[in-house]
Amino acid sequence: MSSGRSHRKSHFGADENYKGKELHASADMNITPMIDVLLVLLVIFMASLPLTQKGLDINLPAETKTAQQQQTDSSQIVLDFTADRHISINKQDVTMNELESKLRTIFEERKEKTMFISAAGSLRYGEIVQVIDAAKGAGVEKVGIVTEGMKRAAGVNPAN
Repeated sequence: MSSGRSHRKSHFGADENYKGKELHASADMNITPMIDVLLVLLVIFMASLPLTQKGLDINLPAETKTAQQQQTDSSQIVLDFTADRHISINKQDVTMNELESKLRTIFEERKEKTMFISAAGSLRYGEIVQVIDAAKGAGVEKVGIVTEGMKRAAGVNPAN
């Protein structure tokens, strides 16, 4: 300290105090978090979509036949159930009590266990279900319903 002057350290520009900007509230919306949420929801829906798809397995016939060809085919079993509760299998009369045993004797040696029911539209649903139950109990695997529209398309009078 020979000169008696105090030495100050030099900081190259730090002699002045600098203040940062003051923070102000902004009216602009920050949409980045919303985009993140939307992307997460999109991924969740894409992952759950295959789980919600449902389908029905069906066996389609190899070739279609007209209703008239089906009626004339003697190998097919057609059960007629009239409005006065008269049951016949291929034009042979049967009572409700002997229906299952008659169907069992018909279908026990048959390879194709398919039966068609032609019933009157005025019958109650429960009566048709009784006939279908008897057919299933006799070993019938497939039961088809012949509608009045099919009969008209085949040229058969639906009133018969």
